[in-house]
Amino acid sequence: MNIADNHLVVMAGGIGSRFWPMSTPENPKQFLDIMGTGRTMLQLTVDRFAGVVPMENVWVVTGERFAGMVKEQLPEISPNHVLLEPCGRGTAPCVCYASWRIKMENPRANVVVAPADHDIRKVSQLRATITDALDFAAETDCIVTIGIHPTRPATGYGYIRADLSLPALRMKKLFRVDAFKEKPDLATATAYLRRNDYFWNSGIFVWSVPTIINAFRVYARDISKIFEGLQDVYGTEREQSVINEVFPTCPNISVDYAIMEKAEEVFVCPVDMGWSDLGTWGSLRDQLEKDEYGNAIVGEGVRAVETENCIIHSRSAKKIIVQGLEDCIVVENDGNILICKLSEEQRIKSFL
Repeated sequence: MNIADNHLVVMAGGIGSRFWPMSTPENPKQFLDIMGTGRTMLQLTVDRFAGVVPMENVWVVTGERFAGMVKEQLPEISPNHVLLEPCGRGTAPCVCYASWRIKMENPRANVVVAPADHDIRKVSQLRATITDALDFAAETDCIVTIGIHPTRPATGYGYIRADLSLPALRMKKLFRVDAFKEKPDLATATAYLRRNDYFWNSGIFVWSVPTIINAFRVYARDISKIFEGLQDVYGTEREQSVINEVFPTCPNISVDYAIMEKAEEVFVCPVDMGWSDLGTWGSLRDQLEKDEYGNAIVGEGVRAVETENCIIHSRSAKKIIVQGLEDCIVVENDGNILICKLSEEQRIKSFL
């Protein structure tokens, strides 16, 4: 495999409403320094693939209104590689659009697709895994998804059931996918945890351009026809105006439903890489270092007194003192404050 053929597509179009008040429709979480590292989620995502994908082969798909943020945070990538969606239509149209744009530059390209708002602690393990998966995708017509060894009975993640008796012939650490499972209830997630053939679905995919283009032609013909018919406008001044016309006509569907659950040659690569989808404040708390009382604290002006198992996050307030709370979220941003139970974090959308 030639590293020059490796491309990265970062999906950065969400609004992260469960991370209010830090994440807002005008300034979503992927463009924020959620982790308190000095780098935004988008920047950290691109950083992770250094040495695996050349910077000139990095693509970002995002909403039209976020174009300026992407270019400001990633000035090193080509402006032509920032693909703008006029509206949200799920990850399948996003992936198909990016695949055709890459195909126009390199028909032999191998591609890794990753969300912009996940956290991965073991970056060296990620790079090794993705390198292996790209090698496999370059040599076969198979699709690879990255599975995460579950550490708890999580009900907020989708799962992948693997056939551990059928490793890939070319790479023994990859296994054929038996089924994709929806987010389970607690009893089902607990049963999954007792077995060794269920993995969290990370939402990170690897394939070659010919493989994914063909998969769309076979399994999602309505989407395929739209983007295949635009070959004469890709890379021209007309591209954005035409995309603005046709993109809203795409079905609103994820690449999991449109392709992954239907395709036959799908393999999973299980890995432990310190992964979290950072979908909620609770998942962020799990990833952050904690004090002796189980509190995850971000912000120099924060002080916790007689408080346990909370996440307290503020980057701008001069001082926040929290006393007597247990299992709570306390977040301040730009004058907006959220205080709620960790157990109720899935309701933050409805609170708004």
